Amino acid sequence: MNIFIDTRPYRPNTFSGISEYTRLLIERFIADYPEHHYTFFANGFRKQKGIPFLQNGVNGAVINFGIPNRIFDPLNLLFRIPKIDALLPSDVFWSPNINILSLKNPERRVVTVHDISFCYPEFFSVKQRLWHWRQGYRREIGEAGHLIAPSNFTKETLMDVFKIPERKITRIYPGINVIYKEQKDTDEALRVFKNKHKLPDRFLLYSGTIEPRKNIVAVVRAFNALKQASRNKELSLVLAGSRGWSYDTIFKEVEHSPYREDIIVWGKAEHEVMRRLYRLATVFVYPSFFEGVGFPPLEAQACGTPVVASNRTSLPEILGTSALLADPWKVRELIEAIEAFLDNPALCETFKKRGKDNIARFDWRTSAAEHMHCFASVARNM
Repeated sequence: MNIFIDTRPYRPNTFSGISEYTRLLIERFIADYPEHHYTFFANGFRKQKGIPFLQNGVNGAVINFGIPNRIFDPLNLLFRIPKIDALLPSDVFWSPNINILSLKNPERRVVTVHDISFCYPEFFSVKQRLWHWRQGYRREIGEAGHLIAPSNFTKETLMDVFKIPERKITRIYPGINVIYKEQKDTDEALRVFKNKHKLPDRFLLYSGTIEPRKNIVAVVRAFNALKQASRNKELSLVLAGSRGWSYDTIFKEVEHSPYREDIIVWGKAEHEVMRRLYRLATVFVYPSFFEGVGFPPLEAQACGTPVVASNRTSLPEILGTSALLADPWKVRELIEAIEAFLDNPALCETFKKRGKDNIARFDWRTSAAEHMHCFASVARNM
């Protein structure tokens, strides 16, 4: 097959879920399916540096029209030009995220829709809402020949909200980065890391973008309540992740905490750092309001850390009985779930094992094979 891949969602040295999804899948395609020809569309005024996809004699090419996306997108949105398949003929056109892309024959296009959080404006800034509108997501979803959803929850919401027939959607679970799943740290390496960063023996960990949708304020409030018990006097909280929109409200909550000195705002962390934080954490806490999948809880489980997460959207499907789930709107439930782990080491061990069993469902080689099967089916039916 000739496979066109829109690599605009990929950002070198960016650890966002969609960028990682794009990169890790493409790496598996290249490794496992070298017989196909790949066209990597990396359009932009500035050519992306660090695109690794053509190394080692890959059968393909990187295409960049050199048109700024702030011009390219409106041309597509308003005038539906240029028609990419007329310029770059391929058997199938895959978009790893919703991006404007005009085709003469949109039935050849496969779009991955990670979630439909963009339908909930309260989760986004005005600038982000404008960007979502400019992407024309309703038309991009409606016109695509086929959609890929990373969870049954996302598949069902696409069917319900956008009235997409089930035959046009394939649910394909993503994988987990092998840096969490397979790479290990020695006890000595963890000890050195812990001492270097002055980490306490017991701490709660959150990882993800610092923004309201992730419900970090509830994490801080739960931590404040837990610290009131004398047995949790030495407990700390670590918040790791890049700043998103409206992060100032979250930092105000941190600053007003009576236990501010025991809250570590780590900031952005690379994978190797996150792996060690996960492994050292006592409990990983992720009470997000909305997730299409939710990589951080799976990464924590891969590192052997018990997880407390939200009981909303995709998280019950992704985590099942391998984590303790709580209503994200009820801080009391969150406190009780965290306390259950803090007070019961045997329960922690049980859920560590359940977490290890759960992550077996999320494998990039399997995911790549299912994507290829989907691409072949779309190409075959044309």
